[in-house]
Formats: sequence, C-alpha cells, structure tokens
Amino acid sequence: MYQSVPVAPGDQLTAGGAAGSPLKKKLGRDGRPLVMSGMLGCMLVLAAVVSWCYYSASLRKAQLLKTELLDLNKDGFVIRNQAGAVIFTMAFRSGTLDLDSCSKESSILSCSKSDSGKLNFFIQTVRPKDTVMCYRVRWEELEHERPVEHAMAYNDSHWYGGAESATQHWPIKNQGEEEPRPFITSDVYSNRNAFGGILERYWLSSNATAIKINDSVPFHLGWSEQDKKLRFQARYQDSPYRPPEGQQALPELSYRVCVGSDVTSIHKYMVRRYFPKPIKVPAPEVFEHPVWSTWALHKTAVTQEKLLRYASDITEHGFTCSHLELDDRYTADYGEFDFDPQKFPNASGMFDKLREDGFQVSLWTHPFINYDSINFGVAVERGLFVREPGGELPALVRWWNGIGGILDFTNPEAREWYSSHLRMLKTRYDVTSFKFDAGETSYLPREFSTLVPLADPSTFTRRYTEMAIPFNERAELRVGYQSQNISCFFRIIDRDSVWGYELGLKSIIPTVLTISILGYQFVLPDMIGGNAYPNRTAGNKDGLPDRELYIRWLELSAFMPAMQFSIPPWAYDDEVVEIAQKFTALHKTLVAPRVLELASEVLDTGDPIIRPLWWIANDDEAAYKIDSQFLIGDDLMVAPVLEPGKQERDIYLPAGRWRSYKGEHFDKGPMYLTDYPVDLDEVAFFTWVH
Repeated sequence: MYQSVPVAPGDQLTAGGAAGSPLKKKLGRDGRPLVMSGMLGCMLVLAAVVSWCYYSASLRKAQLLKTELLDLNKDGFVIRNQAGAVIFTMAFRSGTLDLDSCSKESSILSCSKSDSGKLNFFIQTVRPKDTVMCYRVRWEELEHERPVEHAMAYNDSHWYGGAESATQHWPIKNQGEEEPRPFITSDVYSNRNAFGGILERYWLSSNATAIKINDSVPFHLGWSEQDKKLRFQARYQDSPYRPPEGQQALPELSYRVCVGSDVTSIHKYMVRRYFPKPIKVPAPEVFEHPVWSTWALHKTAVTQEKLLRYASDITEHGFTCSHLELDDRYTADYGEFDFDPQKFPNASGMFDKLREDGFQVSLWTHPFINYDSINFGVAVERGLFVREPGGELPALVRWWNGIGGILDFTNPEAREWYSSHLRMLKTRYDVTSFKFDAGETSYLPREFSTLVPLADPSTFTRRYTEMAIPFNERAELRVGYQSQNISCFFRIIDRDSVWGYELGLKSIIPTVLTISILGYQFVLPDMIGGNAYPNRTAGNKDGLPDRELYIRWLELSAFMPAMQFSIPPWAYDDEVVEIAQKFTALHKTLVAPRVLELASEVLDTGDPIIRPLWWIANDDEAAYKIDSQFLIGDDLMVAPVLEPGKQERDIYLPAGRWRSYKGEHFDKGPMYLTDYPVDLDEVAFFTWVH
C-alpha cells in the first residue's frame, strides 16, 4: 500500500534510504503501529468484500428459491397472492432441506439432500390458465424408510373437503391433537372417530387455494387444533399401505397446490381437472318421488306380510309412483341370494302384487358371506374371499351381522359370481335395483391379501362401487373413493334420530355440502327421522323419533336431490301426513325439475347441485361460515329450521335481489333477517330475482 511520510526541513534523503538516516530511524521507532493499522485496514476491506460476496450469494440463493409467488426455505414454503399476502403455508415437519443442494432450472426448484440424507425434492410451477397457478410438490426419501410429513397451516382461512365424518361441521372443525392415521374409508356409524365411507384426498380454502394429494402416496392425515394445522404424512411403517411390488418401502409425499382468483373458480378448475364425472343421470323418478325403505320401520324383522302392508299403506295415504327398498334380512342367512321361505313364503306372488300396484322394488345387498351360509364353502373352494396375508386361507371378518368372509372384488371370478346372483334376482323377480351396503376398508382385516395387490386399501372401496354400475338407474351406495363416475345415488351414512351435529339433523347439510365438494352430486340424505334406535332417539315415544324432529327432517329432505322415508308419516297423525304430502308435492314440482336440470350439467362440469352460500358470494366472509343454509344451483336458497322448539330462525341473504316463498322482496343485501317466522309446516326458501 502506498504511504506518504512527511520530511523535516533541512533533512536529506540519501539514495536508497541509507542506514542511519533520520527517516529510517523514525520508521524503526514509530512505523510498527502504522503497519499494523495498514494490515487491519486490509483485513477490514477484505471482510467487507467477503461479506458483500456472501450477501450477494445469499441474495442470489434467495432469488433462486423463489418461483412465481412461492418462497422456499429449509423448513417449508409459502405462497403469496398478487397483493403479496401469504395465503398458503406448508411446513416440513419430518426434516429440513439442505439449501446448498438446491438448484433452479426453468420452472422447477429441486433439492437433493435433507438434514438426514439423500432425497428427491422438487416444486414445479405450472400455469394452466391465466387465473390459476399450480405447484407440483414432491418429497421422496431415497435412503430412509422414515415417514415424510408436511403440515399445512389454516392461515386464518376456512377449509372444506376431506371426508364424511360422524360429527360433521362446515367449515372443517378438527378438535384436539390427532396423530396422522391412515386416510381410508371407514364405517363412522360404528367407529365415530374414523374417516367416513366417502372421502377424497382434496381440501379447499376460502383463500382460493386447493390441495390434492397424489394417488400414489401412502397417505395419513392428522391435525393440531392448537397449531391450526392439518398434518399430511406418507409412511409405510405401521400402516395398511404397501409399496408397489418389488420396490423398497421408501415413502413419497407428493401433492398439488393450486391458487385461483376466488374459491368458486379454483374449485371448478380442480373438479374439472382431477375428478372423474358421472357418465349418466340416474332415473328421473328417483329424483321426483320418495324412496320407501323398510329398515327403520321393521329392521331385520321384515316379512312378506309386513312389506305388503307397508306398500298398501303408502298407496292409501296418497303417495304414488313409489320405490320400495326391501332392507336387511330377507334371506335365511347372510351371503345368500334368495328369499327365506319362512318369512317370504310366496316371493314371486309378492313381487307380482307390488308391480300391479305400481311399485318399483330394490333389494339390500352387501359384500359379506357369513360362515354359516351355504355359500361360504362355495366361496372358499373357488377362492372368492379376501385372504390371510399368506394367501392360503380366507380372512374372517366381523361385521354388524356376524362373522364371515368378504368377497375379493379385485378378483374377476368373485365379481362375476356376485354379479350373476344379482342378475338372477333381477331376472327372477323383476327387481329394479339394489341398495349396496358397506364396502368400507375398515371391514377388511388389518393384514390381508387380494388377488390384485392393493397398494392403497381404499381401492377396495372403488372396486366395490363398480359392482353398482349395471344397476345404476336406481342403485344406492354408501361408500365412494375415486367413484364419482359411478352414476348412481350416494347415501350419507345412517343417522341417529337426534337434533345435533353427531349423526343428527344438524349434520345433514354439512355432510351433503362436504361430499358434494368431493364430487358426489347425486345425494340421498338417508331416511327421514333417522334409524329410530331406542338408545339413540330424541323423544322415543312409542319407539318413534320426536314428532317435531321428524317434521323438520322431512322439510329439509324435500329440498335434497332425493327423499327417503322409512318411518311413515301416518305413524304420527293426520297433520304430519298432510305436511308430508305437501312437501313431497313441493319436492316434485319445485325441487326435482331444478335438480334434474343441474344433474345433466354435472356430467360436463362436476359442479355441486347442493351448493354452499359462498358459491355465489365468495367475497363475503359471513357466507363462509354458514352451515344451516344452502343453495340449489345459484338461484334457490333454503333455510330450514334445525332447532327444537323454534318457529323462527335467523337467515342470511347474500347480496342480490331475493324473493321469499311468502312473496317478500329483499334487494339491499347482504343482510340478516333475525327471528324470521317459520311455522312448523314451513321451510323458508328464497329465489333469486334476475
């Protein structure tokens, strides 16, 4: 470094700076601090340069880890909207990324290492349309069999979708702290903490974001009420999922997150892109006229005499064009396919009589063959059952009607054997269709073997729903997994005869909205008044549900895609019969024509028939939380009374011009109508005035 040193007057500098010169002497005494200062200055400059380079590299790395409104860090990523607000947050719970292993090429951010070893991680940006941005995310372990877990924050938004559940809320209310468990179809009537019989790996947010977990993932779902997060986990350890044959059990968590301009449009995009659509609309008569089940009325004690009496009463009370559903225990043993001659001594004559009186009849069926059935040995000999893990012996399963085997619907021979018996019943007795009960994965043994290995156990549910295809005009299922194209009615799980959110009257709208968001639009809301089990029935007078509960249930059902009776209205009094006649007529003249019009659109769009209020009011915070009102299409809004002892209710009207069923006009919305009067024989509904 160049340094200037002053010279005193009269001093001469000899050539070469001779020894003993005043300058050299001065440097000898005083130069060392100057040199030290120079070195320190050099180090400071060097540190500044290094810091600048590091800062520049950090900036470049930060820029590298950004792509189209998404910021990646070692612990997770966030997605922002165009205004810069964070609308989606995902945290990596099972490991952190080694950011030095990350690179960016075109629209793909990728990393090859985590804090525990090698992995394949990437986020790919896809812009499928101007108003939608999607991100494909994949975390695949390459060395360890440990679970992969990401946690999605609610971000002060409302979430919908996932699964049918026993206690159903709209939007989702996950309570407590739940460790991730297999996201597979289950019977929530018998296990009320399980995921339901209709589920999909799809969630939707009021922030206009949606997430779809890939089919290949061994998917487990948990949550934290305290942290307000859903926990998405992929694992094979201690799990019913199996890796593809010949592959190591290295889990992969992969999913798509899509962001749109509003919740309705992003849902429409996701449904069109990821859900199969029905290929036809079921029989219009099922939409127009009630189905009459024997279950809640007669349970397993149904007989030929009782069935004919029931049909006669239906006709006598003025309900025509009816569909009868003969439920449980018309066979001698479970797993047989003909009528018990003691309970039904002349089944052919019975069907002739019912046809003469204008009834269509469907029969209850299920996938079980009990060990005491004559068909059990046949199925064992022909290898038709789901088997023990070794593949030699049939796996015995326990279900609500005993112990037996469960048919292996991955086996073409089992499918044909089962179908042939259903076709025989249809031909011999002119049976119209079938009520396909059960089908949940929860009825499989924990360890099992099928002819075609099931990486995802819920594929069993999908295979079972396919058995309804030949009978789909009037068929009924209570399970669904990737089954939206099975063009029949999907029944929500049995209800208790109670008012509340746990399988009661208040749970119906949240459940129908949820399975509609999951792509199942031809909904049967189960029997009016519920199952009427003595220990799960409000009122329980003479074994009947509370009269007021029954009436309010009936009124709500009149605005659903289809109605189903079992406990007949004449079990109460003439007034209840009159209310039933009034609302079945209203269903036929007002509701069914609109539902059928929307049903034909479902084939192309997959859009819900029964819609939440936010469908037409997606900038309205109040609309996201309302769980006791719904829309049929965009222009018919329904607000039933769901509380005991009430003949009024608060009603929310989104912005627009509405006309009430009483002829009132409202056009200054959005607004609340507080304590709006609704008599016992009324449902408040409003039509959009164009």
